[in-house]
Amino acid sequence: MVLKIYKLSKDFPKEEQFGLTSQIRRAAVSIPSNIVEGKARGSNKEYKRFLLMARGSLEEVKYQILLARDLKYIDDNKYNEIIAITDEIGKMLNSLVKKLS
Repeated sequence: MVLKIYKLSKDFPKEEQFGLTSQIRRAAVSIPSNIVEGKARGSNKEYKRFLLMARGSLEEVKYQILLARDLKYIDDNKYNEIIAITDEIGKMLNSLVKKLS
């Protein structure tokens, strides 16, 4: 998903370079980063906490993709493709959180 977000956001308007482009990329990178960091902490409690942060970042990405669509930076097809991926990632995160609870 991160690679798709980078590819997608490279076509955003130049004036968004330090706005939406930067925000959506940081939020997307934050998802796997939090998963890896949480797992490396060595405890299920910490892992779960970082998975919840990853889930929060995923929701940020979903909103930012919606905003990009509403601003006409991406079309409906690209929006639907990314949202399908985020939905799948959300299911995986929820499953992991549930398993650790």
